Amino acid sequence: MNIGKIISAKRKELGITQQVLADRLHVSFQAISKWENGISYPDIETLPLIASALNISIESLLGYPTRSLTEYDNHYAGKEYYWGLEPNKLCYEIMQRKPPVKPHKVLDIGCGEGKDAVFLAKNGYDVTAFDVSDTGIQKAKALAEIHGVTVDFFKADIKDFRIEADYDIIFSSGVFHYIPHNLRQSVIDNLKAHTKIGGLNVINVFVGKSFYSICS
Repeated sequence: MNIGKIISAKRKELGITQQVLADRLHVSFQAISKWENGISYPDIETLPLIASALNISIESLLGYPTRSLTEYDNHYAGKEYYWGLEPNKLCYEIMQRKPPVKPHKVLDIGCGEGKDAVFLAKNGYDVTAFDVSDTGIQKAKALAEIHGVTVDFFKADIKDFRIEADYDIIFSSGVFHYIPHNLRQSVIDNLKAHTKIGGLNVINVFVGKSFYSICS
């Protein structure tokens, strides 16, 4: 994705017009239009201002994955598996509701060290999984190798990444509460658009209270 498409996608996620973004950057809306259509590119000194206005890093603006350590990179640094190796109870719920009578396509968002993705792959699902943590992904790949299963693991940040393939099951445990409120609807719309007819969305979040305010 080039920088113009990234600017366009992030601007729309924030729900602002080209004119609003132009006013924030002190440029013309025609300049924004030219960037988004690939006719011209912003000056290098403007990049930090654009990234700030769109609430993303310069690396994300340029299409590069964020390389800074995450909270979970530190958690996953040890030899042991931070979350253990027992699968999430939701994995059994998935198997009950959509048994692997055929290799259903599963997307595991925020897979961590891969225990759930590997468990589902061992039980006959076709699993793709991603996480923002480099360390987590490396341990997930090692776990898949130990169990002799294939999982398409890759690094991505749910705040930046949007899926393009369609899935029978979209699974995520302990991730969505990290997504900024202004991005949640865009993320949810993207997942709904790529859930196959009759598919499942299996999602939970970590909360400190007995209720959770969902996005409208």
